[in-house]
Amino acid sequence: MKFDDRLAHRVQASRGSVKKFLGRATGNSRLEAEGRREQARGNLKRAADKLRDAFKH
Repeated sequence: MKFDDRLAHRVQASRGSVKKFLGRATGNSRLEAEGRREQARGNLKRAADKLRDAFKH
């Protein structure tokens, strides 16, 4: 897996975490839900990267 892809997945998870936090802080349930989805997507992609690397070697 390329470093750029790993970094992009980590950024996606972090961006989702920030959106989720801002949604909670402002009471915006749509933003909070969007943040949860984005964070989950990023975490899932990171897990897939780790799994790929485990079977690569």
